[in-house]
Amino acid sequence: MIRLFYNLLWPVGLLLFLPGYLAKMFRRGGYRRNFGQRLGSYSAESRERLRGKHPTWIHAVSVGEIVIALKLADELRALRPDLKCVLTTTTTTGHALAEKTAPQWMQVLYAPLDFWPVMRRAFRVIAPQRIILIEAEVWPNLVAEARNREIPVVLANARLSPRSERRFRRFRFFVTPTFRQLDLVCVPSTEDAERWKNLGVEKPRIRAVGNIKYDASNPRHASGEVQRLIKNAIETTRPTLFGGSTHRGEEKTLIDVFCALQSEFPNLFLVLAPRHVERASEIEADLRNRNLRSIRRRVAGKGAERSDCLLIDTTGELQDWYDIATIVFIGKSLTAHGGQNPVEAISARKPVIFGPHMENFASLAKGLIEAGGTVCVQNSQELVEESRRLLRDATAREQLVANALRVIQPHREAAARTAALIEKISTIGPA
Repeated sequence: MIRLFYNLLWPVGLLLFLPGYLAKMFRRGGYRRNFGQRLGSYSAESRERLRGKHPTWIHAVSVGEIVIALKLADELRALRPDLKCVLTTTTTTGHALAEKTAPQWMQVLYAPLDFWPVMRRAFRVIAPQRIILIEAEVWPNLVAEARNREIPVVLANARLSPRSERRFRRFRFFVTPTFRQLDLVCVPSTEDAERWKNLGVEKPRIRAVGNIKYDASNPRHASGEVQRLIKNAIETTRPTLFGGSTHRGEEKTLIDVFCALQSEFPNLFLVLAPRHVERASEIEADLRNRNLRSIRRRVAGKGAERSDCLLIDTTGELQDWYDIATIVFIGKSLTAHGGQNPVEAISARKPVIFGPHMENFASLAKGLIEAGGTVCVQNSQELVEESRRLLRDATAREQLVANALRVIQPHREAAARTAALIEKISTIGPA
């Protein structure tokens, strides 16, 4: 009855949210390409590639979840060398990253909308043998269709904040029947396990395995292309202030910090990697207004050593560039709320600084602060002071990194542990 009610209201909800959805797609670009996949319509080429494969279907929303999905897929492939995967994503930025980085044995598609006729068409074409949902991407029609076809459904890296639990609790009558159909829920911590249990998931189906986002078991090295750019175009001996996954307002703050430090560190270099690369022109204008010489990553070449700033206007390369950083500021934490994942920078053995708004990584941020593994600043002036201190003191930088690495140590092998549990549930079939 609840699912019938959901499907009756679904078209109404679509009409209400469609204008904002289309506006966001238009703003980020690439919205027309493969749009039919969102409606369960696939090209002849896609159908042919999927015919008879019965792949593992992994669904991830955007860039952060795509990184988790790829890491988990690699571990699953290690256990089953003939593994074939379909990776679905929701956003154009996530889709672009997935297409760029996915291996040959993985097909990238846009996720079908969770309307029962659309979802049924998608199932007929993809014909998965199991489904893995990354984080909290649990959709009623997707889960119900999988249950009808006796396909196991796993929720991986299922972190659940207290705020999200409270929101789900308000709609418990609606969400609990769907959550109870999950065959396995792999969570980062015992706190997450308790929250999922409170929402109706049976305790034996919940396993605390660590957070794949914080799994630094196999640190990635810079791609060959980035290594060549660093070697040929960037003066890597320069002290470098790096802004990773920055949001609107934070680039201006980092530019102010950079200008304030230039007199003491005349060779200082600034790297800005905005979370949304379509803002690159806006940021470039801010740099020109401060008479700073900048170069974009897409055109970086000879002469970059004479620039003040490198503006990374590509997707999926952030981790590759951390090697040139001296200190890293973690974006979406000072002028925006939520924070970005600091683990990639820590894994690259770089000291990190973030602002007071790390809500999306609250437990990790708290652990890093308590262990002396980061610096948390409240405003731009503190960012200037702490950047100055760390640029001066190599020992302080090394101590921050050592402390931070100890904090993320318990999450090592989280992807491998998750993969092993998925293989086990897939072998015995749905619960």
